[in-house]
Amino acid sequence: MPRGKYARKRLWRWRNNPLRRHDDIVEAPLRRHDDIVEAWIVLAVWTVVAVGGTVAGLVTAHAADEVFARQRAERHFARAVLLNDVPRSVTAIGGTTDRRMASVRWTNPDGSTRTGRTLVSTGLKAGSRVTVWHDDQGRLTLAPTGATEAANESGFLGATAAAALTGMAFGAGAVVRWRLDRRRVDEWGREWDLVGPRWSHRTG
Repeated sequence: MPRGKYARKRLWRWRNNPLRRHDDIVEAPLRRHDDIVEAWIVLAVWTVVAVGGTVAGLVTAHAADEVFARQRAERHFARAVLLNDVPRSVTAIGGTTDRRMASVRWTNPDGSTRTGRTLVSTGLKAGSRVTVWHDDQGRLTLAPTGATEAANESGFLGATAAAALTGMAFGAGAVVRWRLDRRRVDEWGREWDLVGPRWSHRTG
């Protein structure tokens, strides 16, 4: 195509044309602006998902792993003596409970004797030896999470954090895009309110 014809073809939109409304010339850059804004929104959402989701997952997993490691470092096991019988209890649905609270006595590494209540297996007699866990202050606590289980739970928590951030990013992006689409629809409605009566008059 000759260069002159190509230039005339590109410039026809800006010439006087009975089929070309003045509003079309004015609003075309605005529509292109909305398209650019929407493209940036999509890019921002995917950036947050790719980068933010990865960072959130890694940070959460690392923080959970540190908590589990601190538990393993601060909690210690000891051999304790059961102070009373722990009979099996029948539940409301006809079964039996596997663990119940009971009193135990144990000796700390410093030689002091402590007593407390903790969960033990049912069916044991007084004087039975049981394993208990306590913290650095000598308070009874639950057994720490093992290394393998801790790794699995840290990975699960990290994946959950990444998924949550991804959901929020997509949700925020969808809301913004919905507002842009709603604005377009409102603009088209206002334009039709102006143009529709004129078209109806011409066809009539």
